[in-house]
Amino acid sequence: MSQQAFQIIARGPRADAQTAAEAVDADILLEGATYSILEEDEDKGLWRIDAFPTSDDEAARFQAVLADFPALKVTREVLADADWLAMALSGLPPVKAGRFFVFGVHDRGRAPVNAVNLRIEAGAAFGTGHHGTTVGCLLAYDRLLKAHSYKKVLDVGAGTGVLAIAAARTGSQLAVGTDIDAVSVRISKENAEINSANARFVHASGLRHQLVARHAPYDLVFANILARPLIGLSQDIKGALKPGGVAILSGLLRTQERAVKAAYLSRGFRVMFAIRRDAWVALVLKR
Repeated sequence: MSQQAFQIIARGPRADAQTAAEAVDADILLEGATYSILEEDEDKGLWRIDAFPTSDDEAARFQAVLADFPALKVTREVLADADWLAMALSGLPPVKAGRFFVFGVHDRGRAPVNAVNLRIEAGAAFGTGHHGTTVGCLLAYDRLLKAHSYKKVLDVGAGTGVLAIAAARTGSQLAVGTDIDAVSVRISKENAEINSANARFVHASGLRHQLVARHAPYDLVFANILARPLIGLSQDIKGALKPGGVAILSGLLRTQERAVKAAYLSRGFRVMFAIRRDAWVALVLKR
């Protein structure tokens, strides 16, 4: 991306802004992208989307998606020399998902006393809790916890570490997270420290890292990645789970649900339930 950061602003009627935001959420090329939607002028019925791209490709994709909504006026504004990503995230509200309350440092005073409060700072990693896939995983895990506890949990594609940290904060004796991005691993470790969570994170592709293999089999595996790698990892995830273990899979669109489900059913899994948020699905399967 060019050295000077900028934001993309789209203004227009509420219905168009909300539909455009849904299109951003459903666009696989904008997974994890940072944006907010809010009402700017109640009297005029004016809403706005503020997008904060982190690369030229992401900026181009944002503009391509927004171009499909001619009622929205799209502009760019150069950002001052500041921590603009943190500023962008400060505009995102906290997220409530079952017993979990996910928030950033800017909302630390709003954390309720009767929730599992998770302070998650994203930096350059995916998983603030605002995306439909992350919310779906947390809702699924909250539902499972009402009937069962999970001593050993693995989080594949941990991003900010929110899912492994959620497990560690709700009684898991071992929570391990992996990510192919070294920056995400660093951020997840920082988030674990912030939340006083006994969760460990390693830089790894797949499930063959020594730490991951040493603690297998797991009671539960999170994999909030993408449909194609979910299918490719179906045998490895089965191998990482003990018989009767549970997998929570997300990062897949509703249109991809059938293919992912088929891959796991062929490995002997059965579907327990699914959580659907916007265009996204979280599948819960038992080995």
